Amino acid sequence: MVILIAVLASITIFLLGYLFLSAYVPAQGAIEMRLKALETGNQGRSDIDEELAKPFSKRILSPVTKSLAETFMRLAPQSLRRSLEERMVMAGGFGQLSVDEFFLLCGFLAVCLPGVIGLLLIVSKVPANKVVGLSMIFFVIGLIIPIMMLAQKIAARKLSIQKDLPDVLDLLTVSVEAGLGFDGALAKLTEKMKGALVDEFNRVLQEIRMGVSRRDALASLGIRCAVSDLSMFTTSLIQADQLGVSIGNVLRVQSASMREKRKQQAEEKAMKAPIKMMLPLVLFIFPTIFIVLLGPAVIQIAKTFADK
Repeated sequence: MVILIAVLASITIFLLGYLFLSAYVPAQGAIEMRLKALETGNQGRSDIDEELAKPFSKRILSPVTKSLAETFMRLAPQSLRRSLEERMVMAGGFGQLSVDEFFLLCGFLAVCLPGVIGLLLIVSKVPANKVVGLSMIFFVIGLIIPIMMLAQKIAARKLSIQKDLPDVLDLLTVSVEAGLGFDGALAKLTEKMKGALVDEFNRVLQEIRMGVSRRDALASLGIRCAVSDLSMFTTSLIQADQLGVSIGNVLRVQSASMREKRKQQAEEKAMKAPIKMMLPLVLFIFPTIFIVLLGPAVIQIAKTFADK
């Protein structure tokens, strides 16, 4: 029993750590360059040498997890799979996990976490009804932890896109007005700036170079990011492309509109700040002030009545 608890606890801790690293630790470019160099150096080897040169995770773990994930996803409805695919695209991916692997990770956590808790409760001689109830609670917790982390990543990415949008539009406007075409402005943008929004525009540029029409690429951008301001911007560009309106004028108007909207949002937050400050003032600061001001008077009054 103790060995089983230790094994399940180790698996649970490993899965939680892997989930955290997949969500919050970005892939390092230097590591990718070293891996590419190793792949280039292994080109002259035989198939067996190339297979043995691969890391253990790619030779053993990846095929096993892929097979398990595909089997597990057959039990899930297609609507759930499509929804999960859309959310992972909106999050910009979840580490190196595919949709099937993410779903499998949710299932493993939903099994391992209540298993560890249930075995610990059984060893502690807790009544069976409480063991079942707590196991069900931790089953739900293990199932929703990855989903909550995915939702948090989506929210952070949307906030980053919303924050970078005015600066990106300014650079696109300057580039187009300087004589570059829209594709050239996108290329200049990917050279000068970094971020989630720049990565999305870089994807648009790559799609256009691969033969996708500009309208379809921009429409996919708006759907993929699901940010209202960006969707409005892409819709304006599509309409300008259809009607033959100058893209420079559209970019200038959209840039000014985004700047004004950011100013209004800042003013809105400034107006809400005094209201949000009321709760900590009432709960923490005012009682302390009352104690400091009225405390000596209360003590003096108590002593006076005590003497009488």
